[in-house]
Amino acid sequence: MTSPGPRSARSVLLLAHTGRRAAMRSAQLVHRSLTEAGLVVRMLENEADDLKRAGFELDPVERVRGPEAAEGAELVMVLGGDGTLLRAAEIARPAGAPLLGINLGHVGFLAEAEREDLGATVHSVVERRYIVEERMTLDVAVYNGGRCDGAPPVRTWALNEATLEKATARRMLDTVLEIDGRPLSRWGCDGVVCATPTGSTAHAFSAGGPIVWPEVEALLVAPIGAHALFARPVVVSPDSVIAFEIVPDTPEGVLWCDGRRMVELPAGARIEVTRGDVPVRLARLQRAPFTDRLVAKFGLPVAGWRGRAERDL
Repeated sequence: MTSPGPRSARSVLLLAHTGRRAAMRSAQLVHRSLTEAGLVVRMLENEADDLKRAGFELDPVERVRGPEAAEGAELVMVLGGDGTLLRAAEIARPAGAPLLGINLGHVGFLAEAEREDLGATVHSVVERRYIVEERMTLDVAVYNGGRCDGAPPVRTWALNEATLEKATARRMLDTVLEIDGRPLSRWGCDGVVCATPTGSTAHAFSAGGPIVWPEVEALLVAPIGAHALFARPVVVSPDSVIAFEIVPDTPEGVLWCDGRRMVELPAGARIEVTRGDVPVRLARLQRAPFTDRLVAKFGLPVAGWRGRAERDL
């Protein structure tokens, strides 16, 4: 590892999907522009090695590793899709560093800019022309023996969603949903998604849940393929405690958080989900309405819209 730059130097942690040559090429361009502007560029040691092996030499670069990689960084720039950004959130969240995503994937809902905006995005970073917003997260506790055995829970977190899934394709997941200490419904289902407003456009959306604007503080629950009279998505207070109990003597399940962190769920397990204590910070280049982001990302049809008449303004 090389020694860090001067304390007064501005530093940016650059993360890239090194499985894509386009992302590595973009990383080289971003690195060159930032260093020419006098910023210190950090990269994870393994990603810097991947770029070097692929012929993309970055010099100078501060090679970092471990959970403290984003400590003291002004920004974490992410080149890839939403999966790459969710990986970056694991590094940026403990350090409180804002994430700025440049989409090189498909929809890229969490990203702030597209590949064609690369030059302008780097210029905005150099000029500090961005704002930072905080996004709600989920804290998740898994009691593998329920709460009765006294064992400490397995703790994890999520930015988008915590998803309960059946462990085998042949058997359904049997779970009871509890809200604020009271049982609400029992579902035989393929799974259940518990999401933040940020995650409402991800897995929860695919499960038939509502889209919730990011500034709305709420928690969402959406069953997947549930066989029950009451099997509709619900939206509850951000201060609520959502719990799921895997019914004893039924097939086991699996918990996935943001599709990255997995916990096995034996029959009888209890999962408690609450609002996270630590948010994820996202850098935004402009205060564009969320409605415009939905239209652009999903390609929604808006032809024929006329807006308010001038006399109504």
